[in-house]
Amino acid sequence: MQFEFLIPIVLFIAIAASIKFVMEYRFRRRLAETHASEDLVRAMLVADEQGRRTGALKWGIVLTLVGFAFGLIDLLGLGPDDPATYGFLIGSAGLGMLGFHFYSRQSG
Repeated sequence: MQFEFLIPIVLFIAIAASIKFVMEYRFRRRLAETHASEDLVRAMLVADEQGRRTGALKWGIVLTLVGFAFGLIDLLGLGPDDPATYGFLIGSAGLGMLGFHFYSRQSG
């Protein structure tokens, strides 16, 4: 199996993550330089922690549904050339995102 198609995808993800980390570092440094209030810093840390928790839940739901889609694809004997394969994968990821959206609206 050839994996050359993954190179640009992984490169894009690495570049995007690097930019995100650099921007967050600059923002935090700038915040420290301006001597922001303790309440503001505490509120930002709480929001950041909440964002990490909900992010993990969101991706857990999405990846679980994608895993079920892979199982269904295998049970149905679909191959990589079948359009239904992509439909199941994209549909399950979309259902995971929608499920998380409705869950977060109810709990928040």
